[in-house]
Amino acid sequence: MTHPFLDLAPLSAEHFAAIEDRVARLLNTSAAQDVVIMQGEALLPLEGAIRATAGPGTVALNVITGPYGQTFGDWLRDCGATVHDLAVPFHTAVTAEQVRAAFAEHPEIDFVSLVHAEAATGNTNPVAAIGEVVREHGALFYLDAVASIAAEPVLPDAWGVDLCVIGAQKAMGGPAGVSAVSVSARAWERMAANAQAPRHSYLSLLDWKQRWIDGGRTALLHAPAQLEMLALEACVERIESEGLDALMARHASAAAATRAGALALGGGLGPYVHAAADAAPVATTLRAPAGTDARDLVARALAVDPVLPLVAGGGALAAEMIRVNHYGPQATRGVVQSSLAALGGALAEAGCPVDLEGARKAVAAAWA
Repeated sequence: MTHPFLDLAPLSAEHFAAIEDRVARLLNTSAAQDVVIMQGEALLPLEGAIRATAGPGTVALNVITGPYGQTFGDWLRDCGATVHDLAVPFHTAVTAEQVRAAFAEHPEIDFVSLVHAEAATGNTNPVAAIGEVVREHGALFYLDAVASIAAEPVLPDAWGVDLCVIGAQKAMGGPAGVSAVSVSARAWERMAANAQAPRHSYLSLLDWKQRWIDGGRTALLHAPAQLEMLALEACVERIESEGLDALMARHASAAAATRAGALALGGGLGPYVHAAADAAPVATTLRAPAGTDARDLVARALAVDPVLPLVAGGGALAAEMIRVNHYGPQATRGVVQSSLAALGGALAEAGCPVDLEGARKAVAAAWA
C-alpha cells in the first residue's frame, strides 16, 4: 500500500536550503543575517535563542505585554541572567519611551526581549520605534514575531533585531511543526562567547551555524521534518502568489472589521485592547459583558458553528476574554461576519440586547 504523504523521496539539503532562502525573502533580510529553519514548533528557537545568548553576565530588559513575555523572563533567569521586567497592562502596548526610561534606570542592560504581537492578549508593540532606542543603547535585541509575521511588517534588518523568531502556524497559514529564526552577526558572536550556549543539543543554534551554515549548507544535522518542510514551502508559495502586502492588508481589514462589528453589536461586548493602534491584526480580543462568562459565550457560539475561530482567553483571562483568531485563511470578511453573528446569538441567549444588523453593516463598512 502506498500513500502520497508517506512514500516521498528524502528531502535533500539543497531543497531544504531553497526553502530557507524563500523564508529569508519573506523577512526581507540581507546578507548580514542568517535564517535558520529549526525542526520544531516556535518554542524551540525561542528558547534556544535565549539559552544561546544569555548567561550569568547578562543583564536583560524583559518586556511583558502578555504571557510569552513572562515565559521569556523565566528562561532568562534560569540562564543566570539579571532580569529587569518592564510590564504593562495587557490591554495596551509598551512604548519606546518606556524602554528608554528603563535603560536610563539600568544602563547596564545588554539584552532586550520583546514580543511583537501577543495573539493571546491581542496587542502589538511598536517594534520599529523600540528598535531605534535599543540600537542607540547597544543592547542585543530578541524579538518573538511568531504571531505577527505575515499579518504586519516584520523587518529584522531595518529594525535592528538580532534574533527574530517566526512560526508558520498563524498568519502565514502554514504548519506548526517547523519554525525559523534570523540571526545577526552580533548574535552569533554573543553565542560563540557564551560558555553556557547549548552545543550538540536540539536547542543549539551554534550547531546549525557550525555544521550547516559554515559548511555551505550541504549536509543537514539530522533527518528533516519532511512533511512539515513541504507544508512550509507550500504556504510560502501561497503567500508569494497572493503577495505579502495583500496578505497583511487582509489581516488589517479583518482586525478593523472585527473591532467595528463588536462595537456595533452592543450587548456590553467591546475590544479588550483599548486603542486601535495597539491592537494586533492577527487576532482581536474582546471583553465579555459584565455578568457573563467568556467561556460560556464561546461554547454557545461554537455550538452553532464549531469551525469558527473563537476561543476564550487563557489562565486568569478565561472568564473575561474572547479571542477571534482571524489569521491565515480565517482572515476573511465572511469569517469575521460569522464569528460576530454567532457571538451575537450567544449574547442574546444570555439576555444581552444586541444589534446583529448593525454589526453586519459595521463589518462591511470597515472592511477595506
